[in-house]
Amino acid sequence: MNFDKFEEKAGVVFKDKSLLKQAFTHRSYINENRDTKPEHNERLEFLGDTVLQSAVTDYVFHNFPEMNEGRLSWLRSALVNANTCSAIAEELNVKKFLLVSKGAMKESPRAQQSILADALEAIIGAIYIDQNYETAKNFILTHVIPLTKDILEKGVWFDAKSLFQENAQANEGITPAYKLISESGPPHDSTFVMGVYLKDELIGRGSGKSKQEAEQEAARAALESKGWK
Repeated sequence: MNFDKFEEKAGVVFKDKSLLKQAFTHRSYINENRDTKPEHNERLEFLGDTVLQSAVTDYVFHNFPEMNEGRLSWLRSALVNANTCSAIAEELNVKKFLLVSKGAMKESPRAQQSILADALEAIIGAIYIDQNYETAKNFILTHVIPLTKDILEKGVWFDAKSLFQENAQANEGITPAYKLISESGPPHDSTFVMGVYLKDELIGRGSGKSKQEAEQEAARAALESKGWK
């Protein structure tokens, strides 16, 4: 596979193309193509996640001196979560180069999002090994950090749970609790409805394809209900 188009869009030319191929190789591809014996991207993903966290932490710490620890954590989380990483992967057209089983890409949108996000982290890990930390950091500054303005202005991907907990503890001295209200659909494509409570009072509810997603939606609804923004 020729990665020239990706390298051009990413702004990084690899010395070792096999590292980039590994970054694009999902475990499911190996399960369907055992004779090719390529390496999957999970170790690179592990490394890339650490590099991403480090670079984003350094950026938010030095560029937002007015933010307390909680706000810095929220902003960092918004910049490195699966929503952000998968959106960047889409922008870089990562899907075109992915080596993944046909079955994996027919799974739920949530699962596909996770595959793309993991691939982006693996690419960052591959850049770190092939070049150095500074090159990986520059890639992050170019493709991840520009989303900061949009996140701050619109709160598009903010951590609603953290923000609701911060407000609930500050305003009412209560730590929110999340409970499952209902679950529907087949096991491979379930929809969860979660509620967030302050003591025994239901403040907000939300639905999603995972309990975590539903909890975020419930927290968003609760923030609206309380007028905490």
